[in-house]
Amino acid sequence: MNGRAAPVPRDSTEADIPAIQAIYAHHVRHGLASFEEIPPAAEELAQRRRAIVEKGLPYLAVDVDGKLAGYAYAGPFRPRSAYRFSVEDSIYVAPDLAGHGLGRVLLGALIDRATLWGARQMVAVIGDSANAASIGLHTRLGFRMVGSFRSIGFKLGRWVDSVMMQRELGEGDATRPPEGR
Repeated sequence: MNGRAAPVPRDSTEADIPAIQAIYAHHVRHGLASFEEIPPAAEELAQRRRAIVEKGLPYLAVDVDGKLAGYAYAGPFRPRSAYRFSVEDSIYVAPDLAGHGLGRVLLGALIDRATLWGARQMVAVIGDSANAASIGLHTRLGFRMVGSFRSIGFKLGRWVDSVMMQRELGEGDATRPPEGR
């Protein structure tokens, strides 16, 4: 980033929640990455974060100049047990730092950490088929397009598509998952 050393993702903490809430609230109010329309309170986001962390899944943050500049997490793709080896990624970057490679840093670390956790598939559900930045980021990091839902949401006065992308992690489906999990 402009001659600085590349930021290094770290585990998020409860202390990050106000900054996470501010970043997410901006995207909820002004963007199509999230289909929420009312920004959740910090307490709600703290609860969501705890639910991810309690499962041992990664919830990462990245700082620039001592400030939280973005965050990412891998949550369960779906709650039913057969999906237990699949995760869904979520990545949000502060609006003034978009386009500086933070998404790539976060997603790369998230892929590594989810693989270590034992996930075999990572899914990206991208709001808005015109979101070239997110689609491009996921493509560059090995995701492939698997489908889309046309006009599945209505936000900011227009119909919005949802794009589905997927990436194998670790051994993917080449081997059986470990017993007992």
